Order: sequence, then structure tokens, then C-alpha cells
Amino acid sequence: MLRSSRKAETMKSQVQFLFLLSLLCRAISQQIYYSIPEELAKGSRVGSLAKDLRLSVQELPARKLRISAEDFFNVSAENGDLLVSGRIDREQICGRKLECVLEFEMVAENPMAIFHVSVAIRDINDNAPHFVAKGIDLEICESALPGVKFPLDSALDADVESNSLKTYSINHNEHFSLSTKESPDGSKYPELLLEKPLDREQQSSHNLILTAMDGGDPPLSGTTQIRIQVTDANDNAPVFSQDTYRVSLQENVPPGTSVLRVLATDQDQGVNAEITYAFLNAPTSTRLLFVLDPNTGDIATNGTLDFEEASRYTLGIEAKDGRVHTAHCNVQVEIVDENDNAPEVTFMSISNEIPEGSDVGTVVALIKVRDQDSGQNGLVTCSIQEEVPFKLESTSKNYYKLVIDGALDREERAEYNITVTATDRGEPPLSSSSSITLHISDVNDNAPVFQQASYEVHVAENNPPGASIAQVSARDPDLGPNGHVSYSIVAGDLEPRALASYVSVSAQSGVVFAQRAFDHEQLRALELTLQARDHGSPALRANVSLRVLVGDRNDNAPRVLYPALGPDGSALFDTVPRAAQPGYLVTKVVAVDADAGHNAWLSYHVLQASEPGLFSLGLRTGEVRTARALGERDAARQRLLVAVRDGGQPPLSATATLLLVFADSLQEALPDLGDAPPPSDPQAELQLYLVVALALISVLFLVAVTLAVALHVRRSSRPGAWGCFQPGLCVKAGPVGPPNYSEGTLPYSYNLCVASHSAKTNFDFHTMTTETAPPRDLLGEDASMDICANNEDPHIAHDSSFSYHVSFCTLT
Repeated sequence: MLRSSRKAETMKSQVQFLFLLSLLCRAISQQIYYSIPEELAKGSRVGSLAKDLRLSVQELPARKLRISAEDFFNVSAENGDLLVSGRIDREQICGRKLECVLEFEMVAENPMAIFHVSVAIRDINDNAPHFVAKGIDLEICESALPGVKFPLDSALDADVESNSLKTYSINHNEHFSLSTKESPDGSKYPELLLEKPLDREQQSSHNLILTAMDGGDPPLSGTTQIRIQVTDANDNAPVFSQDTYRVSLQENVPPGTSVLRVLATDQDQGVNAEITYAFLNAPTSTRLLFVLDPNTGDIATNGTLDFEEASRYTLGIEAKDGRVHTAHCNVQVEIVDENDNAPEVTFMSISNEIPEGSDVGTVVALIKVRDQDSGQNGLVTCSIQEEVPFKLESTSKNYYKLVIDGALDREERAEYNITVTATDRGEPPLSSSSSITLHISDVNDNAPVFQQASYEVHVAENNPPGASIAQVSARDPDLGPNGHVSYSIVAGDLEPRALASYVSVSAQSGVVFAQRAFDHEQLRALELTLQARDHGSPALRANVSLRVLVGDRNDNAPRVLYPALGPDGSALFDTVPRAAQPGYLVTKVVAVDADAGHNAWLSYHVLQASEPGLFSLGLRTGEVRTARALGERDAARQRLLVAVRDGGQPPLSATATLLLVFADSLQEALPDLGDAPPPSDPQAELQLYLVVALALISVLFLVAVTLAVALHVRRSSRPGAWGCFQPGLCVKAGPVGPPNYSEGTLPYSYNLCVASHSAKTNFDFHTMTTETAPPRDLLGEDASMDICANNEDPHIAHDSSFSYHVSFCTLT
């Protein structure tokens, strides 16, 4: 008994050391440990889980705590305590293991985290020892000598350590005593000792009460009856060749595989030496897995052995001769693990929607792997086969994090199908896979992009208001509001209010509309800056330039600047020397057109002439020259009707009437004008009035010419600047053209200069202001022109501006 007590204390010390060592290891791995007795009532408090996790009660709903051992525990939503939710039977959970620990995981979200919780289940004395058989029948030969031992069936107790079965006892009897023995696997069995010889003739049977008692407080016990029959002498008992047999078997061996053969011998002869074998006190599960030949002692498998269910079996074998004497031995069967279980992959938590542009290292899924095998067969590694911007990181035992390992762009790829493969280290290795689909959600990371770097559109003038003149288009690859684009005008080369009166843009379609009819003569080009803006938050935008070129149409007729009508509406006249030779420059028809290009390309045509063939007209220049010398029969007074046409389609035109008088001086011309027949039309009468007025003005010029000659004599040594006189005197007669020429026309004024003794005529086109300057192409290649013509050397001089003054000069 003392020896058994020491063994018990040694085992208890070892168990305590192992328990403390396991606590230390778990502390190092930062796990949470609790210890509770089994069979706690439902709702009992295990521990303050929220406090141990350093979580406040207020943040518990947001963290969404979930535990994997829901059959046994739950977490209080009010205070975060770990509570018992179901029956905890240590014997049902751990069997006869010395240490019973429930390990489970708790997953918290927002942010995602996992915690390992271990709850040690302490045994309580809730199971009394009990015997499998209702009674024990023994046959003892009367010749048995004192000291013979008879092993008895042991009792079963589901409790462990101090609560397990400790001792056996029988009621007082003078022939027998009882001792408690311990088998190699640590279980205790009773052994009946014959203390005094038996005499069948005096007493043929004995009835004993066998009591099994555990070490609980208070102790529990169980009893069975021992029925002993005293038989005639058979004085030799069987003897096994070994007290304990040991053998190793691979798991998953087929049924019928031989395990080993046990052998017992008996020195008796005949019936007393015939030995039969049987399992002794074997659990039902063991009987289903193994079969024993009662005659040969061969043990074979009768089912499939699974290392994950049990790694060791202890078989008690009894040998009996002539059904009188028995012997016992134990068979230890070790099950060797094989790599027969593939790893299991479980996704504990998954983020289904991942915003594009998420930071590298963001956790998107939590993965748990499990392999029921042991050793190298149970070591698992995880990997991802695809080339994806994700990777696996090991966090703790059998746990992995799936994290972002590269840039995510929804516009390039909107979802990823990821297959996680778990492979163990067995030979050969086994693996399993599990797939998930990760969806990439859109963020506003793309600004609109116009289809062209810039736009240019041509619009003919006089377009209908409200017409579409252009369309811009921008593309945004984002989704929803992030990709919805609206358009607007943000800048232009006009003031905002004026710009809005010219163009507008549809915010939805990008179509640009003309708000009014364009006039090429007022606006030839319009520069706009359009903006495309998405509806993201914050919004992204892009700008593009649009140039609207207003094309010219032939909507302006030519305007004759010279010859012009006098103040009274009569046409002015020009004098031609009678001795003028062919090619003599008589005058020049000057006209302008507010249009541009071919629409302003003017041509001059003679519609009517008093004497056909006497004068020629320059098609492009408008110069009137003598085609031949004046004949005796030719009238001194000639009239030309000139048409000025532009190059438009259809062409527009204007007419001018020229009154030409052949005379060597103004005084000579006046009688011709007075003797001239009455004009055939009102225009001729007006021209006559003009000539009379011009003659009156010439008289005034004579005085001025006289003064000019005197001044010229005095200042002959100093050059003078007199406009078209070199030297001379020019008296301004006042404007004979329109004082203002706007909306496609230009201002012009004319000076009439007459000398006292010369018939030389000059045309002088003076400078005008920049504000009223016409376009360059109104009068040909250069829109600025000063013309000074005389009867000896006609020429055209160009100036840098656009104002025109026509002067008739008669030089001294």
C-alpha cells in the first residue's frame, strides 16, 4: 500500500508539472486560459473575457465577437463575460485523459483579430466505480494451496486522478483476502488471495461482496458479487509466456490482419491441460476492432484502425485450463500514424468588397488550416497558385492572413478568384484547396479624358441660333457617379457675359450650341475652354480647348468709295487732257467689300459707255485709261457706267457713274459742261450740279494756288511735306464719302486739290484710325493703300493703316 501511495504521489507531481508547463507555454503564445470544474450550470461565468482582452464594454457590439465553441460557451453581450452555454462533461469530452482542455478561437471584427482561448476542465467526482459484469464466478480447486492468487475483473471509473478508482475490498472471510494491483496502463484491478485451504466437503461454495472505491471527497463506490465454486483438484494453472505483449500496427490496415499470438502452457494433462483464450474485461469498442481465436490465441483485426481516434489499445487476455485455473496477460497495441488525412482549409472571415487603391498589407481574409494527422503528417503549409496582388502571412499556429501585396485597380481587373492550397509534409504529401472570389470596389481615381487633345470646328456665318456646332466627348472609366461626366464652359477669349451670348454647352452630352447667328465680319474666331467633370467625391476634372472658326459667306455687296456723290447728290467729274495718249490714267474706281477671301475679290466691268472703245477699265485695278487718242468727232463729255462685282457665289455687285470731260483746264471744261445737253437721266443732272460746284470751288483755289506759289519761291531751299503736292497746295474740300463705315464697311474722306496751271490729277489716300480699319483683304493683298496718281507717272503707294482719303490735285 505504501508503494502504491508513492506511485500515486509521483504521478500527481508529474501531472502538476505538465499542467504548469502547458500553462507556461500558452502564456508565451499569448493565449487566454481559464479553469473550471465540469458540470457547471448553464449560464455560469467562466471569466471576464472582455477585460482579459482589454476591450471596453462599449465597443463590444462593434467588434462582433464570435467563438468557435458555441456548443459549450458564449459571450455575454452586456459585460463581455465568458458564460457556459451547454453541459460540460469532462468524461465525454476528454475520456480518461489526465489533462482536459477545450481550445477554441474567438474572432473579433472592426478591426479583424483572432484570440486563442483555452479552458481547462477540472474533474469532479461525478462517476462512481462500477463493474461490467453483474457477478464474478470462480471455480477453485480444493487442492489449491494458500497463497494462490486469482485476478478479478476490475471496475470502471470514468473520473481521473484523485477521483478515479483507488482501492478494492471484500467482506471479511477466513479463506480469502483481497489486494489492489496496478496494470501497466495504470489501471487498478483486484486480486483474490487464498489464505486458507478449501475443503469442498465442508463448504462447496463461497459468496463474497467485492467493493470498488474511488478517491473522491466524499468517495463513491460500486459492488459486485463473487461466487466461488470449490472443485476437485486441478493443481496446475496455465502460465503465459509473457506478462505483457507489445505490437505496432499501421492505421488503416485491412480487417483480418494478424496482430500476434499469445501463448499459455499448463503442466497438467488431459482435460485439465486444455487451455482456452478469451478477452478479459475488454470494452465493447475493443471487441469490435479485434478478434481472438479461443483455441490458438491468435489476435487479428476486425475493423479499421484510425490513429486519430485512438493511438493505443490495451487488451486483457485470459487463459483457462479445464475451466478451473486461469492466467492473465496484457497486449499493448500501438497504432502508427499514416498520412491519410488531407488538410482542411476554412475561411474564418472574408472582406467581400475591397476598395481599389487599398494599402499594401491590408488584411482581406482570415484562414484556418487543420490536419488530423500527427507529426510531419500534420504540419501544413499554405500557398496561392495564381499570380495575384495578394499573399499569405502566417499569424499563429494553423492560422494565415490573406493580405494585399500589390496595387489594386478596378479598371484593370474587377474581381479575383483566389485558390488557397494547403499541403502537409507527409510521404506522399496530401493537399486540399479552397477558393474565394474577391470583388474590387470602385473609387474615384480616374479623371475624365477627352477623346481629342483639342477641338477645332468651322461654322459658316449667319448660322441659325440654337444650332449644334460641335460636340466634345470625355471618357471616365470609373463606375456610377465616379464615371458620370458633365460638361461646362469655363473660359473663353470673350468676357463671360458676352461669351454666354455666343455659345453654350449641354452638360450631359457635350454638344456645343450657337446662341446667336455669327458674323464673320465681327467675329472670325472664338477660343473656348471646356471642362469635363465627374460626380465623384472629390470630383476630378479635365479641360480641353475648342476653337470655333467663323467662315465667311458672301453677305456684303461691294461698296464704291470713289467716285462719290457730291454734297448735293450729284456726281463729280474728271478732266482729261485733249492730248492724252492711249494708256493715259484718267481716274480709278475704288471699292471695298467687307467679306473675306473670294467673297471680297472685286472685279470691275463697263456696263455702259458714251463712246465705246475710247476708254479701257482694269478688271482688277479699276483704273480707267484712254484706249485711243481723242478724235475730232468724239464728244468732249463722256459718261461711263461701271459695275463692281465680288467673287462670291452668287456674286454681289454695285455700280458707279464716271463723268469725264476732255479739256486742258478747268476753265475750258466749264463751258463744255454748261453747253452740254441736258442729262438723259437724274444721275446726269446730279453730275452737272457737281461740276458747277466744283468750278466754284476751283475759283477759291486760285487764290490759294497763288499763295502757294509765293510760299514755294520763298522756301524752295527747304523740302516741304504737302501730302500729294511736291510742292503744291491742296485745299481740302470736305468729305464726299460716308463719314462712318461700320458693320462691314469702312470710313473714308476725300480731298480735292486743284492747281492753277496744270491739269495733273493726283489721288491721295490718307491714313485712317486703327479703330475703324477694315480687314487686310478688302482691297487686295494689303488693306492699307495710299494712291497718288497723275497724268505723267501714275503710281500706287502703300501705307500701314486702312483709312482712305481721295484728293484731286491740280499742281502749279
